[in-house]
Amino acid sequence: MGMTIESFKERLKEGILDGKLLSTFLRAEIKQKVEALTQQPHLAAIIIGNDPASQMYVKYKQKACQQVRMTSSVEILSPEITSHELADYLDQLNQDKEINGILLQLPLPAHLKELDVLMGIDPSKDVDGLHFANVGKLHLGLSGFVPATPGGIMQMLKHSGTELKGQNVVVIGRSNLVGKPIARLLEIEHATVTQCHSRTQFLSEFTNKADILIAAAGKKHLITEVMVKSNSVIIDVGTNSVDGKLYGDVDFDQVKHKVKLISPVPGGVGPMTITMLLQNTLDAFNLQNV
Repeated sequence: MGMTIESFKERLKEGILDGKLLSTFLRAEIKQKVEALTQQPHLAAIIIGNDPASQMYVKYKQKACQQVRMTSSVEILSPEITSHELADYLDQLNQDKEINGILLQLPLPAHLKELDVLMGIDPSKDVDGLHFANVGKLHLGLSGFVPATPGGIMQMLKHSGTELKGQNVVVIGRSNLVGKPIARLLEIEHATVTQCHSRTQFLSEFTNKADILIAAAGKKHLITEVMVKSNSVIIDVGTNSVDGKLYGDVDFDQVKHKVKLISPVPGGVGPMTITMLLQNTLDAFNLQNV
């Protein structure tokens, strides 16, 4: 385990924020904590319909649960399910004392209203941090569940020793899953945050001033070398699949020699997201078993 954090630090010297190595270290810590418990935390995942990408993501999450000795279950529901039937099903999971975390794999079929469905999850089991009780807590600076990707980004910044206080941070993207929560988490750490998005004009005028740039736009190689400040820190949240190959929002090969630190795609934020989901599930178990 010590080896992994050392390897992570070695990679930092090369300018790489290696989410895979950091994940391995953090998962070993989570595993130790789980093994000290009298029972295993249980994460229940729900997939609606048969989207292959959703099934693949959930498989990764199940495998990660196994690694840290957690229990996980997956329920695949019919794409025809009504909102009423789904609400009843979620209610069963809410009542089930054996289940600590509930994960609803998004996106949902078009006839289901995402927000309404998410509100049906008990906030104390909402390990994705999307129920408005948890969103509200985050915005008030109270402790609650934080979405896993922003949580993972914060861990990467912390373990790399990146100073946040007073830094200029630019976040590209304003989704409920990444853009909005990461902006709030950075503000809590006293960074000065600018949020850009698809309607932002003259994007490079903002990105060129960023000490830390977080790209979560979902657009392949949106960020090029001329758009980044020398010696800045770049976190690439993009996962854009083109002809079966994964690309980030940042042109990694172009940008890496100009900046202080950069996270790769794949192997950067991705593994950290799943790790923080495990951490949230462990936290949920502990809260429910006080």
